[in-house]
Amino acid sequence: MADLAVIIVSFNSARFLGPCLQSVYAHAGDAELDVVVVDNDSVDGSAELVEAEFPQARVLRSENRGFAHANNRGFEIVDAPFVLFLNPDTEIREGTFGDLLRLLRERPSVGLVGCRQVAGDGTLYPTIRRFPSPTRHLLAALGSEHFPLQAPWMGEQELDPAAYGRETRCDWVAGSFMLARREAVVQAGLMDERFFLYSEETDLCAGIKAGGWDVRHIPDMTILHHFGKDGHSERLAAQLAYARRQYMFKHDGIVRRRLGTVALALFYARRAVDSVGRNQEAQARRAAARAALRTLLGAAPPPFGELSGPLHGPRLATRTLDATLADRPADRSARPPR
Repeated sequence: MADLAVIIVSFNSARFLGPCLQSVYAHAGDAELDVVVVDNDSVDGSAELVEAEFPQARVLRSENRGFAHANNRGFEIVDAPFVLFLNPDTEIREGTFGDLLRLLRERPSVGLVGCRQVAGDGTLYPTIRRFPSPTRHLLAALGSEHFPLQAPWMGEQELDPAAYGRETRCDWVAGSFMLARREAVVQAGLMDERFFLYSEETDLCAGIKAGGWDVRHIPDMTILHHFGKDGHSERLAAQLAYARRQYMFKHDGIVRRRLGTVALALFYARRAVDSVGRNQEAQARRAAARAALRTLLGAAPPPFGELSGPLHGPRLATRTLDATLADRPADRSARPPR
């Protein structure tokens, strides 16, 4: 049995998969890897590239029903005690998986970790996050990231660079790199497939923490993440707004839900008018914010139609969770805190 399963969801990601997979294998250390690329109906030859250039990896072809759905399908066919959910537009730059797994084995209460992420120019990307709340949404609408003083209740993102140089407890981490104990993911019920894209990582971390596990940022691995490759997409901005609304409907009562929606609406309204300039990029930012605002307020349908998932209704868990996973060995060295 492999030490670590690496699940990479690809949708037309051929240009990124080569460097990503090369870096994964180069930074295995002494860990045995089981790499699975879940291809979501790509038409750019992503699956064929992996099969031709990385025969040691497995390819799982899947109907494109979103990020959570694809990760769950990959999770169902692996049995390693640790699982990494990794974006294809990333490259491992520092650290090894062998060393990272040793750290996790020494911390039996930790269910999921993120790592240090940088952009192409070396700029640190804030991946340590706090759970969303009406107050944090409102302060973000007022530009709290530019306030001279920062406090945990003021925003979702941890903006103190020093926090990224040390092991840090957090509520959730960016979904581009989530290394988790298989046992913690199973206990959380895997990813909720109502989330087509965005907020699924927030929801998964909430489930893991509800199960008594800890979520942390560990700086012992650094990855390059090609942020912003899609520019200011109106469709993706609207999907993000819809996913945030889904998260509120799932986790908040009616009062917090309404307050959070108003605060988010103010955030997007500010962006719709506050992107200075007449150049093409500023116009694209304003258009994306307007699209997000319309979807958030229900004036426009969710971008991916019925695949976006309902605001109400039962959780869409993995189809065969009990039958597929019940008889697989868990990491018996791991125990959530009591």
